[in-house]
Amino acid sequence: MLDIEEQLTLDERSAVDFVLTMRKRWSDTIYPALVAEFAATGADPATASDAGSALHDLPLYPWFSHLERVQQKMLWKIAGDAVISRREELLGQLEDTPAGPDGSLQLDPDLDLPDWYTDYDIHVQPGGVFSDDLSAYVYEFGARIVMLRDNDGYKFHQLFATTALPELPEATRVVDMGCGFGKSTRPLKLRYPTAEVIGVDLAAPNLRLAHAESADADIDVRYRQADARTTGIEDGTCDVVTGTMLLHEMPATVIEETIAEAARVVKPGGTVAFLEFQPTGEALRDATVVEHAERNNEPFFHDLFDNDLVALCAKHGLTDARWTPFDERLEGMRPQGWGPRPEWHFPWAVLTATRPAEKTEVAS
Repeated sequence: MLDIEEQLTLDERSAVDFVLTMRKRWSDTIYPALVAEFAATGADPATASDAGSALHDLPLYPWFSHLERVQQKMLWKIAGDAVISRREELLGQLEDTPAGPDGSLQLDPDLDLPDWYTDYDIHVQPGGVFSDDLSAYVYEFGARIVMLRDNDGYKFHQLFATTALPELPEATRVVDMGCGFGKSTRPLKLRYPTAEVIGVDLAAPNLRLAHAESADADIDVRYRQADARTTGIEDGTCDVVTGTMLLHEMPATVIEETIAEAARVVKPGGTVAFLEFQPTGEALRDATVVEHAERNNEPFFHDLFDNDLVALCAKHGLTDARWTPFDERLEGMRPQGWGPRPEWHFPWAVLTATRPAEKTEVAS
């Protein structure tokens, strides 16, 4: 398949490099300067809320805040222009995509997309990822820059698959909730080659692109358009249920319903794992993460932080639920914590839980 970045003109490449460099300097230069400015005030906030109040009084903060929002808008403008200028060729790739013996695409034209999903341009991406087939290409292009090119080849998602999920040589079924354009789903098939891997998403454009790219890579995945709360998968049939970067984009009630669905479809003894964000305990950093969500049009981020998902797992019959910090650079799961990092970064963490194995009755 055509990789847009391999076709960029000199002007397009220069624009991409400019935004990428701006994002890097925002993270590794402006953020540390903001931290130093904050430290010089002598403030010692106990909570992210307290830190947020003090943060707004810093001279550097308006620049820090403004640059994050501006670079995000520039990112989507550049990505959108690059995609639209190649519209016919890109759309052509989605037509009549052959599937392997176990790959498929099942769309539901009657699926009603929920208001909480359609009412916001999440990530500031105009029109979201559901409005046009090209929107998935735009999202895929932009995601590379958001991750500072550190997730090329989906290294990040491969780390999740290999360090957060159990070895299961004879796994039969794995489901990926909110699979997007397949960046998290394809590594699951590589991790569990014997399993039927199902990717579920609300957005048909995401699924069309995911299916086309999986077929092109000769990776068999079954993609299904459905709500993560009602996947249509049979009770207790999945060895592993995952979701990456999904729950923080849902209101509290939907988060619980999604966890309940994961608990329903996972096998006894199976694993549920969601890659998300969690507060680090460093008040200033956590305040900037919360405000990142506001600048990035992610209105339900607070719902993730304000709810006890470990307790929700227990409520729906899952055990051993816990959050583990996740380092996206090399290590993946990092039980000892995030460690000192001077640059601004997402506080990735993995929520894992298990459905208890069924007890075997012992004959008397």
